[in-house]
Amino acid sequence: MQKRWLFEEGHNPDVLNVLQEEVKINETIAKLLEQRGVSTFEEAKTFFRPSLDHLHDPFLMKDMAKAVNRLTDAIGNGEKIMIYGDYDVDGTTSVATCFGFLNEFYDNLGYYIPNRYKEGYGVSSQGIQYAKEAGYSLIITLDCGIKAVDRVKEANDLGLDVIICDHHTPGDELPAAYAVLDPKRADCEYPYKDLSGCGVGFKLLQGFCIQSGIALTKLYPYLDLLAVSIASDIVPITGENRVMAFFGLQKVNQDPRPGLKALIELCRAQKELTISSIVFGIGPRINAAGRMDDAGAAVDLLLASTEEEALSLAATVNDKNDARRNFDSANTEEALEMIMSNEEFRNAKSTVLYKEDWHKGVIGIVASRCIDKFYKPTVILTESNDMVTGSARSVMGFDVYAAISECSDLLEQYGGHMYAAGVTMPIDNVDAFRKKFEEVVSRDITEDQLTPAINIDSLVNLEDINDRFYSIISQMAPFGPGNPQPLLVTEDVYAENVKVLKEQHLKFTVRQEGTNVAYDVIGFGFAEYADLVGSGMRFHIAFSVEENDFRGRKSLQLFLKDLKFD
Repeated sequence: MQKRWLFEEGHNPDVLNVLQEEVKINETIAKLLEQRGVSTFEEAKTFFRPSLDHLHDPFLMKDMAKAVNRLTDAIGNGEKIMIYGDYDVDGTTSVATCFGFLNEFYDNLGYYIPNRYKEGYGVSSQGIQYAKEAGYSLIITLDCGIKAVDRVKEANDLGLDVIICDHHTPGDELPAAYAVLDPKRADCEYPYKDLSGCGVGFKLLQGFCIQSGIALTKLYPYLDLLAVSIASDIVPITGENRVMAFFGLQKVNQDPRPGLKALIELCRAQKELTISSIVFGIGPRINAAGRMDDAGAAVDLLLASTEEEALSLAATVNDKNDARRNFDSANTEEALEMIMSNEEFRNAKSTVLYKEDWHKGVIGIVASRCIDKFYKPTVILTESNDMVTGSARSVMGFDVYAAISECSDLLEQYGGHMYAAGVTMPIDNVDAFRKKFEEVVSRDITEDQLTPAINIDSLVNLEDINDRFYSIISQMAPFGPGNPQPLLVTEDVYAENVKVLKEQHLKFTVRQEGTNVAYDVIGFGFAEYADLVGSGMRFHIAFSVEENDFRGRKSLQLFLKDLKFD
């Protein structure tokens, strides 16, 4: 699929001059820093040298003092505390973090993860009733609860206090909880708005430590779980998240807890783990427990205290991931065939597909795979508990949550954010929803938004790339949303030694007129371009720079992201 190349523009020459002179870097690196919000020497120092001292005061968050005081009182009074979390990676890491830390010095607490199929997303009535029957008096919700107005009222009516720790966008009415921690609250002046759910829970624990006189060094070992949540929930790797991800990745790579170590071994991860390798390796395995069955198994794994226990639990979680992959593959194949065989679906500006026996645990993945192929806002629906439930995914720049909100009269429940959302509706409303969603998307989406785009950081010549250049850009890690790995373009190149690997991938040596510099290029999934690349024609490449370690010999290698021929 042809992609648009969007070049960064509008650089401030004064800022570029300051960065080049004071930080001692070239113009390309200065542009990369400016694009990431860095404009002074001090900001560059902070960016390149993250410190846990850069974390914000948790008490800047609305209701933090109330939440910390209630938690402190509950522990002081010996109350039974429930740690309640969502069943995805963000939720399970949140629960493992809060339960694991508090359980180090307080044992009258338990955790609860709702069953995706029996209870659905968020705070459930079944969970509230269980809390009452089991003698809990305080519930701390993690990665959920911000829209649970009715469930919180139910808890209040039963004499239970609720502290909400969430990061999703609130609705028009906040739940009447004892405390509501959410940086996206309209009345919250917390300086960083993009925390993960686990991040909000971490801030609660940080506030608790400060008030209780507990050294924060006792909390920092949980940064590995926080890094997994940040990576898997696709939140921006900026500001406070970048600091926490930086130190969390250090913990994962240097001293992983038994559960993560077991998962790393199952992934056969040879290199240092990055945000990307967590997204594609660790995250899906943790997620699979909740997708296929009971997410409690993932929490047990993350809390495992011995390698033997962790390896056993990791094997169970890995088996669930294998099952998830099978459903994913089969359901995706059916969904793509439905689109290909239906002219109306092919020509629409959106995709809404329903099949009653698709697996609820993989419909979000199926939606993403449909976008990979057809690139339009997509909703995949299946039947669950006599209702239709679904996952929505969007394309760059289009707010799928806003589009779904305009269909709210057809929905029993919905939630999410700009690029991902969930819906529940009566079975009889599917056709009406498909029609109305298509009307909204057709009205609001632009032609550019229906064409995939890649953001180009800078135009460079091959001779600009060297060991020092790579050393500097590698210090910009961890990479992810908001702080992407620099994507570069070199124009008018030609290829030598063109090879096709495993019938799918492309490898060649790239050169540019006027210089003797040459680099190996690897392009996954680019085999179809082998003849053109090897024809001697000049072309343009978009790529990232990586270090290749082959049998102890290190060299720079270009990872192909796209190419264009004039």
